[in-house]
Amino acid sequence: MNQDLSFPTTPRLRREAVTMEAMLHRHCRTRHGGGSELCTDCSELLAFSLLRLRRCPFGEAKGTCKNCTVHCWQGMKDRRSEIRSIMRLEGPRMLWHHPWLSLCHWLDSRRRFPQLDIRKVERLKG
Repeated sequence: MNQDLSFPTTPRLRREAVTMEAMLHRHCRTRHGGGSELCTDCSELLAFSLLRLRRCPFGEAKGTCKNCTVHCWQGMKDRRSEIRSIMRLEGPRMLWHHPWLSLCHWLDSRRRFPQLDIRKVERLKG
């Protein structure tokens, strides 16, 4: 974590942020020839995804974004498709490079989302 991107404070969300950062670092290194630092595009995508993570109305109880019932990325189709393609490419490679993070992410995908108060959803979109 060489950048201060205001990682979430709860352990579960912090782990998800670390997973996202690791995946984007792998992607940037292999696709953009980056070294230890992220390129501008990948850095912006990481900052945006961390913002979405921090604003998630489910908080600590959230599952994975793929299975989410709210879809806070819905208005940002270009960002959403970009992160989905990166996850599709780098997800399987994460098993070899970060097996613990991959296992935790897989377990998170099995979580059920709790019922959500509509006021939280409205606050998210605002």
